[in-house]
Amino acid sequence: MSPQPPPDLAGDKERETNVLIEAAPVSPAKEAEAPWRPPSPAAWFRMLVKELHWTFVFGVVATYGISQGLGGGINRVASDYYWKDVQRVQPSAAQVYHGVTSIPWMIKPIWGLLTDVLPVAGYRRRPYFILAGFIGVIAMLLVSLHSKLHVLFALLALMTGSASVAIADVTIDAVVAENSIIYPHLAADMISLNGFCSSVGGLIGFSISGFLVHAIGAQGALGLLTIPSALVVLAGMLLKEVHIPNFPYEQAHKKFVEASGKMLTALKCPEVWRPCVYMYMSLALSVDIQEGMFFWYTDRSAGPSFSEGFVGFMFAVGSVGSLVGVILYQNILKDHSFRNLLFSSQLLLSLSGMLDLILVLRLNLKMGIPDYYFAVIDEGVSKMINRIKWMPLLVLCSKLCPTGIEGTFYALLMSIDNIGSLTGSWVGGLLLHLLKITRTEFNNLWAAILIRNAMRLLPLALLFLVPKSDHNSTLLPSDLLTEDDDSEALRIESLELTSLAVDRNSCTDRSQQECKNREGLDVEQDDDEASLLANRS
Repeated sequence: MSPQPPPDLAGDKERETNVLIEAAPVSPAKEAEAPWRPPSPAAWFRMLVKELHWTFVFGVVATYGISQGLGGGINRVASDYYWKDVQRVQPSAAQVYHGVTSIPWMIKPIWGLLTDVLPVAGYRRRPYFILAGFIGVIAMLLVSLHSKLHVLFALLALMTGSASVAIADVTIDAVVAENSIIYPHLAADMISLNGFCSSVGGLIGFSISGFLVHAIGAQGALGLLTIPSALVVLAGMLLKEVHIPNFPYEQAHKKFVEASGKMLTALKCPEVWRPCVYMYMSLALSVDIQEGMFFWYTDRSAGPSFSEGFVGFMFAVGSVGSLVGVILYQNILKDHSFRNLLFSSQLLLSLSGMLDLILVLRLNLKMGIPDYYFAVIDEGVSKMINRIKWMPLLVLCSKLCPTGIEGTFYALLMSIDNIGSLTGSWVGGLLLHLLKITRTEFNNLWAAILIRNAMRLLPLALLFLVPKSDHNSTLLPSDLLTEDDDSEALRIESLELTSLAVDRNSCTDRSQQECKNREGLDVEQDDDEASLLANRS
């Protein structure tokens, strides 16, 4: 977090930014006629480093690009092979364990409240970065170096590694939100930097994950994840942050109580709890049997016996398909109503599941399509439709956040969605167990796919819980969209406690607008985290 520039230099900072991104100076007449051209990526990156301080940019790259993106791609493939080849568990157990490791993401509001209201040694962000990276290093070293680690301790270690990424994610979100107050004209640039780092890191991670597993084994690949965690520690040590001496912890308790009370009031509102019920049920009924499919993919007798490298490549294609889903939503689908879009996407999700059935029954070979090509098409199409379904849910969540607690309440809604995904994962594990799908027995895998596809249709009966309005409508009642003077004063006081040297006596109207900018940025930051969840589903 970089310190705020003096108020009298704010205009100069914007002019410096404009000068930096211009290709060459032109006369006023030519400037009026010439169309606007975006800066080159290198110039844009240099501008962010200059404006926001290089330690902040390094923190974003380390957290979003390397820890979440690159590390998440490697972890997704390596952990599958770890449960299969090292721990030698059944597909049903691996499915349950995969859900357990995502539990730290379900309590994201707790991490957020801690970083906001509980400084450590006078710092709000740096200690949490260091803590996140440190526990990540310890967890991954334990998994990689212990050849006969008990399954329970292995599960705890992988869950600790997931907590490491989640804590770092929440902390960098908070730093970005604070910088958005100091530099509101760069808020969109910071969001773009986050998304760019995450997307590039994820594609690279999935692309090399299979080759790493093949070369050094699943434990060796997981051991390499100590490097992203160590970079998070380094980011915390280098982060430019102002020290807060003698922090008034009694005010932190007051903020926590008031935020909790307002969240409870919002959840009692029918306009809020009804969509929440739908979001949970739609994810819980979308049963996940991915581990059963993975074991079949890599089986040498019953399955196509995909190599580690091809599995990583297949997941990388899935990431591309997810990106295509975002583009389709942004350019074609975003103007449709919530109900219509969720109906169509849920129906397509069930139909796309039939591609798995065609692959498992080997009907693709009868059509002359090799397993490798069909599996890649299956993965890309499935991830694209999953993302199209996920995007309106994200927008719906953003519409349900009361004024004053937008960021924390959005994190709570994401936790509800995460719990729904966990339920779907555990139900999928139970389904694999009941159908006796084991490490070597896949005769009933086709039945699991059919049941999963049928259950994906059940949320259509609950669409009455979703509002009929489009994405531009206001969903909350007016009393949840207005904020009393005491709450506004508390929020301004909270911002002052961050010691950002903001002169609020000279810019009262501007400070309220900047607070709104921060609220919106909190929501967009949680969108990034939710996008990662969608990629993992």
